[in-house]
Amino acid sequence: MSLMSADEEAKALKAGIAIVLLGVFMFACVDTLNKVLGQSHSIAQILWVRFLIFVPIALALSYRRHGGLTWRSQRPLLQGARAALLVIEMGFFVAALKYLPLADVQAIAASAPLMVVALSVPFLGERVGWRRWTAVIVGFVGVLIIVRPGFESMSTGTILTLIGTAMWAVYQIMLRIVGRYDPAPTTALWTAVIGLAMTSVVVPFHWTEPTPLGWFLLLLIGVLGAAGHTVFMKAFTLAPASALQPFTYTQLVLVTFLGWLVFNDLPDVWTVSGASLIVAAGLYSIYRARLRAASGD
Repeated sequence: MSLMSADEEAKALKAGIAIVLLGVFMFACVDTLNKVLGQSHSIAQILWVRFLIFVPIALALSYRRHGGLTWRSQRPLLQGARAALLVIEMGFFVAALKYLPLADVQAIAASAPLMVVALSVPFLGERVGWRRWTAVIVGFVGVLIIVRPGFESMSTGTILTLIGTAMWAVYQIMLRIVGRYDPAPTTALWTAVIGLAMTSVVVPFHWTEPTPLGWFLLLLIGVLGAAGHTVFMKAFTLAPASALQPFTYTQLVLVTFLGWLVFNDLPDVWTVSGASLIVAAGLYSIYRARLRAASGD
């Protein structure tokens, strides 16, 4: 039972929504900058700078005055595999942005929460009713509308995005499992250190000397990415995930606007139709999950 009054809970919810929207805006900017830099810089280079900046932030988050760094994990192999998967998944999305408009990538990626619902049954032992299974199917139809499958004509960007989205869904399942054993600061530290280690091995072979503007944009990606993860962690300590999750779909609107503003790209009618189905199915799935949680069933 919450120890806060109704007024305090309302204020915390408003603060959580405002903070999560700020994080969504940061991630939309990161996607835009990834697309800009991805045309002239390597994936390893972009990710290396992101993790280089994230490491000191993760160290600060995991430091305890009397206990030192909370780096020890109860499931080190799972933590390592989870962090490695995240690095690879990020690479797929950065690569996809070289080929597809921002809105198309984000529209397909928006189906990840529905994939998580499907995967939660075999991997987490969760119960999913027929209504949420219907939402998963509707979301899958939305993806099919966007990609209009036929491997002879499916673009490289579409394939990269689909693989990245599937990896993102698996990553979230792994994150839920590891969250049963390790606190969030420990997970953040493992993510930052392993991400930096993996990219450091590769980046010397794929280094393009940035211009002063390139350095500025690389550093901006790192700062915005780290700040986005940090504010998301804060938001989810203020309000329930089920209340905040619907607002993350605003990223699709933001990247569509930024794609038009920066690249003069607008999604076609198929992308808009498919994305609408995916978002509607995702929101309904969240609604059903909240009802289920409230009933205690």
